[in-house]
Amino acid sequence: MKAGNIFLTGSQGKSVRMSPYALVTPNGVQCHICPHNCNLQEGHHGLCKTHFVAEGKLFTNAFGNPCSVHADPIEKKPLYHFLPGTMSYSIATAGCNLACRNCQNWEISQQSPTDLQIIEMFPEDVVEAAISKGCKSIAFTYTEPTAFYEYTYETARFARNHGIKNLFISNGFINEKPLRDLCPYLDAANIDLKAFSDEVYRKLTGGRLQPVLHALKILKEAGVWVEITNLVLPGWTDDQKMVREMCEWLVLNGFSETPLHFSRFYPLYKLSDLPVTPLETLINARNIALEAGLRFVYIGNIPDSMAEHTYCPVCKEIVIERHRYDIGSVNINKGSCAFCNTSIAGVWS
Repeated sequence: MKAGNIFLTGSQGKSVRMSPYALVTPNGVQCHICPHNCNLQEGHHGLCKTHFVAEGKLFTNAFGNPCSVHADPIEKKPLYHFLPGTMSYSIATAGCNLACRNCQNWEISQQSPTDLQIIEMFPEDVVEAAISKGCKSIAFTYTEPTAFYEYTYETARFARNHGIKNLFISNGFINEKPLRDLCPYLDAANIDLKAFSDEVYRKLTGGRLQPVLHALKILKEAGVWVEITNLVLPGWTDDQKMVREMCEWLVLNGFSETPLHFSRFYPLYKLSDLPVTPLETLINARNIALEAGLRFVYIGNIPDSMAEHTYCPVCKEIVIERHRYDIGSVNINKGSCAFCNTSIAGVWS
């Protein structure tokens, strides 16, 4: 992939770049970055609010213009089995290719980069800032990195050349070609598997389930360390049968060692009328996952939960102790449990 430093005539600014993932059709220019495959007329934007057509070409206005920049504990992503205790330089532009009713960052994800105050940071600036902050990785997060794909790609490539790891914190709703092009520069990903029902996906997010499952397989095949988050929404994604089917699919498709994070929902955005996810529901989901054969299952958004520690799947001792985003004792020696020598899947150094 090479987006190139091509500016639009009469440029809207340095943030505009041409995208290569486009097909010119008799009905307009079709964007091929995500499964929406938006077919755009001159001057129109895609559903992501970042890609648009001008002069018969596809451009992005989300390049070098993050609206959110912060150094975070890597546990916040959440990534529990990848360089625990390190900091990750986290960036996002405005825009998203889904329209989740429960979005926690809707103030930026459902906006265009042209509508928000931005920080001018090009790929080399992001890498320099990450190094200066002592961060071991850069996380493309907060909104959806597929919406600022070209910026993610170029930054990840630059970071790789400077020894910085790259984290893809994503909804996984991305087409195969751009994902495969990005994978050589990715080290870890957390994919938000929002539901195990295509109907729920369409009603809740405007997306679809199958492309996300395909993205998970591609990331695993490419050797990217993967973790999965599932937000348990009362009345939407808390059905035990759905949870069981999801966990059985993960085990059947080789994800038994992949950490699964069940996350507690708090009312906000368009679902502010829903209750907080009951703790019992989350505990039941975790038990279902463990019974299905998943070895590392966590509960998030609940402070001081015993389910935020990493347990050895054989001797059941705590091998990584966590308190929110702080790391306590670590009992992993060369990738194995310090108590019984069982291998603990992850990237530890």
